[in-house]
Amino acid sequence: MQTEVEVTLPIRQKQVFPVAKTAFTEKEATSVVVKDAGDDPDCTNGAQLTATVSWIPDVGKIELCGGQGVARVTKAGLGLVVGRPAINPVPFKNITEMVREGAGDALKTAGLKVVISVPDGEIMSKKTQNARLGLMGGISILGTSGIVRPYSSAAYKVSIAQGMDVAMGEGLSTLVLTTGGKSERYLMRHTGLPASSYVQMGDFAGFSLKRAAKQGFKKVIIGGMPGKLSKIARGKMQTHVAGSQVNMAFLAEIGAEAGASDEIVQKIARANTARHVQEIVARHHIQGFWDIVAHKVCAVCRKEVQDALTVVCILADFGGEVIGRAQIGEEED
Repeated sequence: MQTEVEVTLPIRQKQVFPVAKTAFTEKEATSVVVKDAGDDPDCTNGAQLTATVSWIPDVGKIELCGGQGVARVTKAGLGLVVGRPAINPVPFKNITEMVREGAGDALKTAGLKVVISVPDGEIMSKKTQNARLGLMGGISILGTSGIVRPYSSAAYKVSIAQGMDVAMGEGLSTLVLTTGGKSERYLMRHTGLPASSYVQMGDFAGFSLKRAAKQGFKKVIIGGMPGKLSKIARGKMQTHVAGSQVNMAFLAEIGAEAGASDEIVQKIARANTARHVQEIVARHHIQGFWDIVAHKVCAVCRKEVQDALTVVCILADFGGEVIGRAQIGEEED
């Protein structure tokens, strides 16, 4: 049994992968490689990427298909053909090239059908944004280099871009950019826009805003909770905990701006977390505190895209209730 395979990655670098299993019949051959996502927070880590190959009569042709666990495209705007498997152009080209290289002279007398499948791919897809993007029945076969990058995260940025492509393809002019799944659910409750309007930007506020402006959207609604949005309010466009911390001195300044007493301002400055600040603000009835934070978020985001977008900020507490709101741009509230 073959225990490893060498392939040339899209970046033209050669890489050897262990082969987990192989199987042969008179009509087809199947091999499995297990995905190692490294440090990337990827729900497809451990996926059994399976290729089943069989002969077809079309001389020289390589027919690449999606099998069980590979999504099908049902919406336009992704750069993929509706009705076809969700195998992005770079991996599609790379797989085809590697099959052609491996088959060699055999393609002079016949062609090959290659079915890519991922057992449990449909289950894995429930932890992704695929359904909203119109990618149904499994996971997508993505990639641009063949190399897993740590949580920078190239894969996450691809997901953001695809979400925007779908929204634009549906003719939407407003995007709702949220910091995660919980804040997205809260914003859905308070905005009621079409499902394709919502894109989870995660920690990549700067990338998401610039992409939205470049694609021609008119308005973005930034949604999240105190921790992440207070980072954005002070100009941090990458909000991952490893890259920036909640600045209590900054929030204390906002407390003073909102009219809090010196004693309360000092309590905010000594707070442990953004949630702790929220508790202090609520307990002492500091009116307008989170509206000021939301306004600063709007100002920072507008500056990031040189005023190309109308920006709304909706700030929710940890139970999903709106505690702050602001807008800068046309038709201001």
